[in-house]
Amino acid sequence: MTSGRQSIMNTVWRQFLVATCAAVMFAPLARAASASAKVADASTTATKSEAAAPSAEASARSSAQSGHPLERADLEAWLDGMVPYALKAGDIAGAVVVVVKDGRVLLQKGYGYADVSQRVPMDPETTMIRIGSTSKLFTWTAVMQLVEQGKLALDRNVNDYLDFKIPEDFGKPVTLRDLMNHRGGFEEGLKDILHTDPHAVPSTEAYLKEHPRPMLFAPGEVPAYSNYGTALAGYIVERVSGEPYERYIEHHILTPLGMAHSSFEQPLQERFTAAVSKGYRTASGPPGAYEQILTRPAGSATTTAADMSRFMLAHLQRGRLGDTQLLQAATVEQMHSPSEKAAPGFGTMAHGFFHESHNGHWVIGHGGDTIFFHNEMDLLPDEGVGIMYTFNSRGRDDAVYAARSALFDGFMDRYFADSTAPVVAPALASALVDAQQIAGRYESSRRIEHGFLSFFYLLNQSVINANPDGTISAPGFTDPLPVVFREIAPQVWEQVGGSRRLALQTIGGVKTVIDGADPTSVLQAVPLRRSASLNMTVLLSAGVTLLGTLLAWLLSPLLKGAKSLGVDEDRKARRLKLFIRGATAFQVLYLIGWFLMLRPLLNSEIEFYTASADVWIRTLQVAGLLVIVAAALGIWSAWRLSGLGASRWTKVAAWLVAASLVGVVWIAFMGGFLGFSVNY
Repeated sequence: MTSGRQSIMNTVWRQFLVATCAAVMFAPLARAASASAKVADASTTATKSEAAAPSAEASARSSAQSGHPLERADLEAWLDGMVPYALKAGDIAGAVVVVVKDGRVLLQKGYGYADVSQRVPMDPETTMIRIGSTSKLFTWTAVMQLVEQGKLALDRNVNDYLDFKIPEDFGKPVTLRDLMNHRGGFEEGLKDILHTDPHAVPSTEAYLKEHPRPMLFAPGEVPAYSNYGTALAGYIVERVSGEPYERYIEHHILTPLGMAHSSFEQPLQERFTAAVSKGYRTASGPPGAYEQILTRPAGSATTTAADMSRFMLAHLQRGRLGDTQLLQAATVEQMHSPSEKAAPGFGTMAHGFFHESHNGHWVIGHGGDTIFFHNEMDLLPDEGVGIMYTFNSRGRDDAVYAARSALFDGFMDRYFADSTAPVVAPALASALVDAQQIAGRYESSRRIEHGFLSFFYLLNQSVINANPDGTISAPGFTDPLPVVFREIAPQVWEQVGGSRRLALQTIGGVKTVIDGADPTSVLQAVPLRRSASLNMTVLLSAGVTLLGTLLAWLLSPLLKGAKSLGVDEDRKARRLKLFIRGATAFQVLYLIGWFLMLRPLLNSEIEFYTASADVWIRTLQVAGLLVIVAAALGIWSAWRLSGLGASRWTKVAAWLVAASLVGVVWIAFMGGFLGFSVNY
């Protein structure tokens, strides 16, 4: 589960789950192209009850802000012209959208299908959807309810509320505020985060105690998005309230708000199962199994667009919906205000919400992704407006990410455009020097450094280049191609033709790039030993050499007079050659074994990584000891062959193979293959 729109650049979910998979998160392609308008026919379902027209005052306010007043007719026409095209072009099965304004539902509508084969349409009132990490907002709302009651304190050590201990490796305690700001310092984790077997879902308590996350950073210092941290907060809600987490959310949020078609239960209650939209990788492919999210407080909600409109309205109306006071007005004001400092133009956290300025308007919200479902919820508190939308497919080439981004950007540009003329500041005299300072290779603070999955993070790095004119090129936000930034203030860069900003700082002695669009992670300079270019070079060189050596040995009987290393065929030489060949064959099999272990991740098959895979991981970890022995054997054999008076080519070939064997050991060490932990 990712953090939504703000996490698109930080794709340790998409990039690490799909590309080099490098979810990582974590990659979106270009904006959805236009397609036939015929897709908007029977596959489009409008809301069953229309909201009253907005007030004249509200319409005037929207008109003053942009060329298009936010009214139902215009909004519906705009969505009808955009969403069906995105579904068709991206091979996405369906979507639901709901917009609220001035205390009412302005429009809620479904597009496409909840079940493609049965042609069941997406219905905003009855079709249940997964909202992934947007579920976190319910957890943070619950936390603030208990803060309001004096049962929790945001700046108190979380260990005071737990029946197990979070280590204080850096001499500082973790607080609830740290968890809300994703600054608990936890390393990312993937094992057992998702199951498809409804009978194999442990409790939140069991998950947290059995899958402790190492601490990478001092609490409160470095943002690193953490599902574990949110699950920890949910468990604290459970312990302090005396109610199971799911019951607390039901009794104190869902039921009071009238969210009758929503649940955090896993497996889902039987009365709801027929209403749940199927999830797809692509609309043209088969549906996937229902995803059981083990970090329940971080992403297990199943709901409807209509129900989510009630949650949005409560937050937009100072905690009140009808006769229900979800939170006191002062608590809502606190919750919606920044809980972490940020420079102008940079997003930050607001007690669990993402807090940013878009087109000059204050926006708070959250996004969420499972493998199949992709959600975004955004509120404009000053305007009394909220929008939520969910797609039930990843789409062809991950098209959903571009479609989701385009929908929100288009909504804001149409109804809340920035009326101020852009100001282009003159280039700074220090631009050339500062560009050289920020240039380099970086890795996301949201990463795994312990366990075999750290291999992917080792290769998933971002490169910032300094250009001759003093600008810099950095990875795009929704496009893998680099975009250009110009320095607008000392150590602050803004995207040319855009508003995204980057800043260079030093945090904890590490050169750090802060992305104004993502308050949940930063980019940290990569030390040489973790450089993707270095490690990829070592991996490819070693792999090609060992495979070539192995193939030459296997094919040698077919080659006239071939002698694999050119050594005289005496007994010692034959034995040494056999040692080298055996070491080579073993390491090739070792690499193949790890490739097969990592392969499910390349296909986003996260459900593979459960305790059932431990036996295979253990086998490869034990084999890692023999990999070290094989490298030592290769060095010894190359040394002995060199002393037998062999030819220069024989010596070079033997030492090249020995170096490759050592290279595999290096990759195994840096990639987390060596070790005996199955907590990853």
